[in-house]
Amino acid sequence: MRIYSCRSILLLSLICSFPSISPAQYTDTGRRGAYFPKKQYAVTPVPRFAQNRASLPAPIADASPQYVELYWKAWSLAFDHFKQPPAGSPFVSNYVDEAFSPSVFQWDTFFMLMFARYGHAVFPAVQSLDNFYSRQYENGYICREIQEADGKDYVFVGREHTVNPPLFAWAEVESYKVTGDSSRFASVLPALTKYAEWLEQYRRKPSTRHGLYWNTGLGSGMDNLPLAGSAWVDMSSQMVLMYRNMAFICRELGKDTEAGRYTAAADTIAARVNSMMWNEQDGFYYNLDDDGKQLPLRNIGTFWPMLAGIADHAKALRLLSHLKDPQTFWRPMPFPSLAADEPAYQPDGHYWLGGVWAPTNVMVIKGLERYGRETENATDHSFEEFAHHASKRYLDGLVTVYIETGTLWENYSPELMMRGNPSQKDFVGWTGCGPIQLFIENVLGFRPDGAHKKLTWHIRRIDRHGIERLRFGDVTATLIAQPRTSTGAAAEIHVVSNRPFELTVIVDGGAPRTLPVAAGAQRLTVQ
Repeated sequence: MRIYSCRSILLLSLICSFPSISPAQYTDTGRRGAYFPKKQYAVTPVPRFAQNRASLPAPIADASPQYVELYWKAWSLAFDHFKQPPAGSPFVSNYVDEAFSPSVFQWDTFFMLMFARYGHAVFPAVQSLDNFYSRQYENGYICREIQEADGKDYVFVGREHTVNPPLFAWAEVESYKVTGDSSRFASVLPALTKYAEWLEQYRRKPSTRHGLYWNTGLGSGMDNLPLAGSAWVDMSSQMVLMYRNMAFICRELGKDTEAGRYTAAADTIAARVNSMMWNEQDGFYYNLDDDGKQLPLRNIGTFWPMLAGIADHAKALRLLSHLKDPQTFWRPMPFPSLAADEPAYQPDGHYWLGGVWAPTNVMVIKGLERYGRETENATDHSFEEFAHHASKRYLDGLVTVYIETGTLWENYSPELMMRGNPSQKDFVGWTGCGPIQLFIENVLGFRPDGAHKKLTWHIRRIDRHGIERLRFGDVTATLIAQPRTSTGAAAEIHVVSNRPFELTVIVDGGAPRTLPVAAGAQRLTVQ
């Protein structure tokens, strides 16, 4: 099981006052998985890396061979942790495993899917979520940690700490964007709906001024970060993200009335977050106490409103300025979980007292990417450009530690170019997001839309770079940009595809150019 060291701040977080626990919240009637149709496991082989490497996307970055080496190291570790349920387990699907515990964790699984979806043709990693849906209580509750051997909940310290960020719907939609496969949506929506009902009933403390959502350090996934209050920025933003993605799923299923209801719920929560949690003077979102008083602590959780689309353009620019600030979050390895000038900050990371973690880095970079896509000012490329720059800096840190240690780690020091203290080794878990997901999406610049056979390519590099065998939907394509003499020069692109698709190319942050790509091989020049 996961090992937690005894930290004074963690102990303080555990004795903070949380809403009282009603026995009904966690009553197991024995009727598990009632809202998910898959009931039994059908034995399915687990693929091995050596036999499947040639089926995976192969990145090209001639000026950065170290990124390519780390990419393949991450995949080799990942294949070691694709698993079948053990004999006698009630799990219903093969799954990705975080590598060092006999349990599966929601928080870890969500982010492992973010990189594993790029190998979906070999291993459909999204099915890992099936095991959580199949162990869902009749009242909708899903425990954050479930034992692999017997499917029982693992409760560390107390039940109030067993609710992880509600990211099931987000993970399902993000998988769909690559695979183009919407067949899961009808199956998972009832489970998502029941889970949302449980969260509404039990994660909002009654009689508060704010009406927002709370979590705990362990529940939030940010174990020893000294957060307090009955309204948490991260949890409230994650509820908005959940509802927006549930609305997306409903629209895909033709359930427009339900989609409208979830969109309205997201908008209502977002308005509360902006009106009560935003501090205009500081340019941050803060947790609240029962009376709506802000509880200032500049931590990585304050950036969730960007991924959830809560912040308007002006607020997003303020948050961007903090991410760029070398006194707070722009450290040698970005982004620390606690601002570097906070009193509790630890330069070796000390878990969440400054540690650099893949899930929150993905959250930040995808939030930046969202505002690069949806900015109110069409000429403002600062979000997208910084997401690219931050991804490279993060990868550079991972590479430095990899050269020193030969592996990937659970978390990293923001200052010392070393693993975090403490940190688990060989941790492809979510750490695979950097070498695979962020490398593909934000360094090489590929953004697939498998459902609509579309691909957007942000070209910022001048070396020969691209990717072979990128699969999105039923398209498998190789795209290579030839070397350029400088930024601003035209990009010559070689493309080979098995099927037609629509390619949008954005060179050096300029105007997008959309081109039809035919099946076969062709060369394109884009200025």
